[in-house]
Amino acid sequence: MRKAFLSSVLFALFTSFALPAAAVTPQAMQEPEVMIVDTAKVAAVDLNSADAQTLQKELAGIGRTKAEAIVAYRESQGKFESVDELLEVKGIGKALLDRNRDKLTLN
Repeated sequence: MRKAFLSSVLFALFTSFALPAAAVTPQAMQEPEVMIVDTAKVAAVDLNSADAQTLQKELAGIGRTKAEAIVAYRESQGKFESVDELLEVKGIGKALLDRNRDKLTLN
């Protein structure tokens, strides 16, 4: 009798721990997707003072030729009044500007 009682108690104890785990669906067990942005790596690039090498290094889709075109435009037209003025530079389109907009500043 004692053995049966002990077995019943242990069975109840073990099943009470197993039920909450079984109630969780696989979808609920997945961790939410979290995007971590390392702000130290997102450096602002000043369009009015950055040299061609900096523009090429820091901006996505900007190679040597486009970086030099940005500097040449700035030297011939004066300082950029807005980031959108970058669209006036040959080879810079809206998609390329949008991809880099969060990295650009004007000082």
